[in-house]
Amino acid sequence: MTEQTMEPLAKHTTFRIGGPADYYLIPESRHEVREAVLYAKEKKLPFYILGKGSNVLFSDEGFRGVVIEVGKGMSGIALERAGVVRVQAGTSMSAMAAKMAEWGLAGFEFAAGIPGTLGGGIAMNAGAYNGEIKDCILTATVLDQSGRVRILKADELELGYRTSIIQKEEYIVLEAEFYFESGNPEGIKAHMRDLNSRRRDKQPLEFPSAGSTFKRPEGYFAGKLIMDSGLAGYQVGGAQVSEKHCGFVINAGGATARDVRTLMDNVRDIVYKKYGVTLEPEVKFLGDFEA
Repeated sequence: MTEQTMEPLAKHTTFRIGGPADYYLIPESRHEVREAVLYAKEKKLPFYILGKGSNVLFSDEGFRGVVIEVGKGMSGIALERAGVVRVQAGTSMSAMAAKMAEWGLAGFEFAAGIPGTLGGGIAMNAGAYNGEIKDCILTATVLDQSGRVRILKADELELGYRTSIIQKEEYIVLEAEFYFESGNPEGIKAHMRDLNSRRRDKQPLEFPSAGSTFKRPEGYFAGKLIMDSGLAGYQVGGAQVSEKHCGFVINAGGATARDVRTLMDNVRDIVYKKYGVTLEPEVKFLGDFEA
């Protein structure tokens, strides 16, 4: 297991923002994940499981605790039997989608452009373009807060819109099994290219961001509410509401965590005053934002 101290979190998040973590651990097996969690608990320090850092905002002061990266050290994909694949939690969803296409397995194309790891994707039931993790997962192997490894079936995962029992019980995903129907590899790859082209056309992929900044309110679209509130291009410091897609807050250059948090709070307040709809962040805030 790799251990680093005072590791800048801006290096590990898609926002490219965040101060240092007191301890930054990179386990390479489920045993080392358990060791890392015990390490944090023995020191009585808070800990956070990080994948590719695609849905988080660490404060400018950083994280006074232990960040455990379940990422490159725990990635791998294996074909177990016809249509069934076993994937480690640190595998990027885009890499998994590419491998499924190569093997002629259809149903994971939606994830090709999602910039996160499988563990995070399961925890939030990641989805796009009418596809979600819940559509194809069979089981998830998790570490619970007592340090016990458990295997949960799909119906035990309580997968809903950006939610799961993983989040509720603070489980740590170690690996998962999926089932996919056979398809034509070239057709699957063409579908993925089409979805990625649509993403490039509609999303500000040229700027650091955390993806969709707010959850979709029931009966509405967050991006449209923000746009209709006249907030396209609205800026606080280096943080900006994307003019290309108002559902994204981007790091337009030199943004601090405080810039992003202030902008998000202001957007939420303005939208509520105009439409009476409360926008709930999809981005998770970590660290001290009161300083």
